Amino acid sequence: MARLVLWNMMTLDGMVAGENGDISWHEDVWGDELERFSEAQLHEAGGLVFGRVTYDLMAGYWRGASGVIAEFMNSIPKHVASRTLSRLEWSNAHLLGPQLAVDVDRLKTDSPKDLFLFGSADLASTLIAHDLIDEFRLAINPRMLGRGVPLFKPGQAMKLRLIDSRPLSNGVVIVRYMRVRDV
Repeated sequence: MARLVLWNMMTLDGMVAGENGDISWHEDVWGDELERFSEAQLHEAGGLVFGRVTYDLMAGYWRGASGVIAEFMNSIPKHVASRTLSRLEWSNAHLLGPQLAVDVDRLKTDSPKDLFLFGSADLASTLIAHDLIDEFRLAINPRMLGRGVPLFKPGQAMKLRLIDSRPLSNGVVIVRYMRVRDV
């Protein structure tokens, strides 16, 4: 059974986007180290999971891009949760049905490799509530936005165990946590 890995860059104050969805602060730290880390993760992924907003951003960027990551992004299966889209234009993209938790659980069962959830704070909140995220992999950017879109919503208590941490020379710290489930 595949795992669902949440992979996100967030600020030290927990934001995944600033006001009006601004993610320009990603450029502060994007570079060779983070790119190499991202490329290494490609080998772990059997599919990607997005909410509609993240899907629109990713499809808009990667469909016209070139290079190793672009080839990967354009070919890998993509699963999109949306209440408004009825059709997806990006290659190998599929809409998830109205029973989101059931569909994601089925994807985890059927996928030979791990699934990665990128961005998609609202979708992450829903999947956390259904106990479907197995690993939280975060690139913590040494910046505080003060307001914006938080990754974690109030009311979602859980215990996590650190499985890895890795500082980068640009100040980003990549942390990996697994959810501790009561036995």
